[in-house]
Amino acid sequence: MQEPRIQQQFFESADLFYQVAEALSRPLNDAAQMLVDAITGGNRLLCCGTGLSRLDASYMAALMLGRFEQDRPGLAAIALAQTPEPARQIQALGHPGDLLLLFDAHGAGAAGLAPMLEAAHAQDMSAIVFSGGGNDEDLRSMLLDTDVHLRVSATRAARVAEGQRLMIHCLCDAVDHALLGSDE
Repeated sequence: MQEPRIQQQFFESADLFYQVAEALSRPLNDAAQMLVDAITGGNRLLCCGTGLSRLDASYMAALMLGRFEQDRPGLAAIALAQTPEPARQIQALGHPGDLLLLFDAHGAGAAGLAPMLEAAHAQDMSAIVFSGGGNDEDLRSMLLDTDVHLRVSATRAARVAEGQRLMIHCLCDAVDHALLGSDE
């Protein structure tokens, strides 16, 4: 009875991946280089997210600390908690050269992300911002030239979250390849 609706979920997701693959490949490459540079420079990754996206931030940190598809030493990544608010944690833990990975799949937008971005920039940190959904003019105006914006152009939060999870995997694969070479 629900089979057509279930299949439609898969089709929507696959269509989205095809639509954004070309547009996101260059910024993902830039983000991967930022991650490698931060890691090899002895810096840390501070991962946080708004709402349920904090789970993606924790997932990213876990893959960096643990492993993705190849065994490697753990990489310095911290998943910031929601309390106290992440901006205070960025102020306390962030150092110049560290990298903020900021996830927002549910449309918090500039207002929700501003305190974290401002805290990172005040600490001389760059940011990789994962976002999606509608108008992002305000968010783009907050980003510095040293930041990378990875935007999934979908209105449904589920599709945005799926795209962000794929981008996490792309970045982890790129880091592993840069640090360890190919496992094939």
